[in-house]
Amino acid sequence: MESLKYFELRPSAGGSFSYGWRKMFGKAFLPLLVAVIIVGLLSGPAAGFKGNWNGDDWGGLGLFLLPFALLGLAYGVLFMPIIKYGEKMLFLNAMRDEEADLKVMFEGFKKQYLNIVLANLIVIALTMIGFFMLIIPGIIVACRLAFVPYLVMDKELDAMKAVEKSWQMTRGYGWTIFGMAILSFFIAIAGLIVFFVGIIFSIMWIHAAFATLYASVAGEKEDENPIPILGVNEVEE
Repeated sequence: MESLKYFELRPSAGGSFSYGWRKMFGKAFLPLLVAVIIVGLLSGPAAGFKGNWNGDDWGGLGLFLLPFALLGLAYGVLFMPIIKYGEKMLFLNAMRDEEADLKVMFEGFKKQYLNIVLANLIVIALTMIGFFMLIIPGIIVACRLAFVPYLVMDKELDAMKAVEKSWQMTRGYGWTIFGMAILSFFIAIAGLIVFFVGIIFSIMWIHAAFATLYASVAGEKEDENPIPILGVNEVEE
């Protein structure tokens, strides 16, 4: 019997993780594995730059490290989001049984570059504003904007339209995304318990599950009139 397709799934946490687990071990396993390793290795320099900077020490070594801190900031804002958005698109292709070519990870440098950078900054800014408002609004915003990377890469929307569309698409699925985020935390912890190899598989599984959720929700919601995130009220259905 033919296996269940992503577009036949009812969007749910359990269904997304179940389908993602099966698909990640399919024909796209090697590209997905390499993609996670590449992102992990490329994330190292940014972490190193940040870790070497002490903002309270403006003399001597601290001042010397300022250029490295700025370089790390630029690396984290102008380079890594492109790779991470490409990684999400690669997983989405795999979940859709489309070609999972590693070059997808770098296509953002040729197209959608500014949209990716702006979308990433907007999501970070809105989430931080939400967290400053007693944390819970930040969690809500983070969940409702979870689809922004997919919309920028998959639908080639500009930054603000992707934010608005994600807000519209995730209406009714906020708790599902939140539950998946909590479950992802425990999956990552379990992966760490079995050392380096385990965390790689955990990350692959998490990416596959969220890509599946986006694909299944996108199959249900084709409304082209997204509700602006900064609007006053949402229209009741």
